[in-house]
Amino acid sequence: MARYRDANCRLCRREGEKLFLKGHRCVTEKCSFEKRAFAPGQHGQRMRYKVSEYGKQLREKQKVRRVYGLLESQFHNYFEKAEKTKGVTGEILLQMLECRFDNIVYRLGFAPSRKAARQLVRHRHFTVNGRTVDIPSYEIRPNDLIKVKDKSKNLDIIHSSLKEFAQTDEIGWLRVNKAALEGELLEVPKRESIPISANEQLIVELYSK
Repeated sequence: MARYRDANCRLCRREGEKLFLKGHRCVTEKCSFEKRAFAPGQHGQRMRYKVSEYGKQLREKQKVRRVYGLLESQFHNYFEKAEKTKGVTGEILLQMLECRFDNIVYRLGFAPSRKAARQLVRHRHFTVNGRTVDIPSYEIRPNDLIKVKDKSKNLDIIHSSLKEFAQTDEIGWLRVNKAALEGELLEVPKRESIPISANEQLIVELYSK
């Protein structure tokens, strides 16, 4: 399976903002974006140019795609599905991405990043409604119950992540029981309750050309 293997911090620098791809490290002084908040590459510090409308649309799409850790083909498939669904295409797109299994695991605080959540899911550490699911793109629906398997409840990565998660604001459309290591999607999130700074309309305009 194709996947991104380069440094994650380069992606943040290319988009000009923190994408929080490395969990708690991104909010510490160790974050490389704090030291080099300019585009990667030999001429990154000198890259000063006017961005076209297409360039703005492309950057917004790349930013959202990289936040959720998807390949271009995967992201485009989500857009096509959102476009065929009744409602506001951009909002539906973000809702679909938020309801991915790996993203829900991350939002619940069981993993420090979406990349780590994806690995935990693939290694079969979670169940959904009592059934083991190892597909990161699996769509979580309202009232689905996500649990950490009994044999995985002692994993350091889960407990350290929950410890850091305790310092952040909890998300209203999720319920998490840290003692039982389980969580539930209460409802499909509305756009205003999705904690991501993105102009999804630019993505719709890009793909609609």
